[in-house]
Amino acid sequence: MSPALLIALRFLGARKRAMLMSLTGIVFGVAFFVITQAQTAGFEAYFIKTILGVNGMVRIEDRIQSTRAMTATEGSSFAIAVEGSVKYIPGVQHAKAVTDALKGFPEVTAASPVIRGNATLIANFREYDTKPYGIDLGTFLNVSDLETQIIDGSMKAFGESPYALIVGSRIAKRMNLQVGDSVLLDGAGEPQRFRVAAVFETGIDQVDRERVYLHLPAIRTLLNKPTGASFIQLNLLDPELAPALAPRIQEALGHSTMAWQEREKTWLQVFSVLRISSALTISTIIFISGLGMFNTLVMIVVDKTREIAILRSMGYTRADISRIFMLQGGIVVALGVTLGCAAAALGTYTLSHIPIRIRGIFASDHFVVLWDPWHYVAAAVIATVVVLIASYFPSRRAARLEPGAVIRGSSS
Repeated sequence: MSPALLIALRFLGARKRAMLMSLTGIVFGVAFFVITQAQTAGFEAYFIKTILGVNGMVRIEDRIQSTRAMTATEGSSFAIAVEGSVKYIPGVQHAKAVTDALKGFPEVTAASPVIRGNATLIANFREYDTKPYGIDLGTFLNVSDLETQIIDGSMKAFGESPYALIVGSRIAKRMNLQVGDSVLLDGAGEPQRFRVAAVFETGIDQVDRERVYLHLPAIRTLLNKPTGASFIQLNLLDPELAPALAPRIQEALGHSTMAWQEREKTWLQVFSVLRISSALTISTIIFISGLGMFNTLVMIVVDKTREIAILRSMGYTRADISRIFMLQGGIVVALGVTLGCAAAALGTYTLSHIPIRIRGIFASDHFVVLWDPWHYVAAAVIATVVVLIASYFPSRRAARLEPGAVIRGSSS
C-alpha cells in the first residue's frame, strides 16, 4: 500500500460518521438511479413490443395521387406543370401488386394485407359496435403476435373454419361470450353468422374492446369489399429501420407509408420524459451526497492542518497533498458505486417479481424491468463526477497550506 493511500485512509477514519453518511447517500443514489431507469426503460420496451405485435412496424395505407396544374405566362403558349395539392385515395386497391413490389426491399421480412371496417356484433340479445379486421392468417402471423395473445380457444380452430371469429377480451367479457358461441355480424352487406374460435388480449384497452378478427374472404362479403385492402402491415429485420425505410417505400409505391415511431410518437415522448425526469430527480440524492463529501473533506483539512504542515515539511509536494485528498474521494466513490450497483441489481430483481396487474397500454402481471449495463455505467459516471468535483476544491485548499505559516500560527 502506497504512503499516500495509507494517509488517505487514516484521514478518512478521523471522520467516520460523516464519511459513512456520504457513502450511504452515494449507495442509495446509485441504486435508485439504476432501479428507476430499469423500470421506466422496461415499461417502454414492453410497450414497444406490444405495439409492434399488434399494429406492425410499418403500415402502407392510402394511395397518393399528386394533382398537377398547367400554367402559362400571359401572351405565351408555353405551359409548365406545377405541383398542386395531394389527393389520398383510401386503401390499397392492388394489394397483391404492392406486396410483390415489397420483395425488392431486403429490409422487409413479411407483409400481410388487412381489411378494416365497422360492424355490429349481435349476441345474447345485445348489440355491440366493433371494428372487424379481415386477415390472411398465413401471412398475418408473420407481422403480428396474435398467436401469443390468445388467452382462450385456439388459432387452429380459427384456421380450420372460414366463418370463425377471434374476439377481444373486453368484448367477450361485456357480451358474455365463450369459445364456441354463435354470433351475428352486421356490416355493409347482409348479416352473417360466425362462431367464436378464440379470445385474444393485448392489454391495449382500445384494441381489446373494439377489434375482432375474421378471414379475408368472410370480411369481403360482410363489408361488401370484393377487392383491395385497407392497409398492408409489414415486419422488418430491425424495428429501428422503419423511419428510414418508410419514405423510400412511399416514394417507390405511391402509397402513404408510416413507421411505428411516427405512429406512436406521443407515447414514446411520454416514456422519454419520464425516464429523464426520474434520472434528474434521483441524481439529486447523489448531488446532496457530494455536498456532504465536500463538507467532510473541508472539515478534515481544518482538523488536519498541522499534519498537512508536517507532511509538507517532510518533502511532500502540493501535488502529493492534493492527491491524498482526491484519493479519499476516490475511495468513497469506489465503495459507493460498487455497493450501489450490487444493491441496484438486487433491487431490480426483487422489483421484477412484485405482482401488479397492468392493463391499458399493455398487459402485464408484474413490474417490467430492463437489464441494461448502460444504466449502471451512467450511475457510476454521475457519482464519480459529483464526488471528484466535491473532492477537488478541499484538495486544492489543503495543497495551498504553507508549513511555515501553519507552524508560526500554532506557536503564536
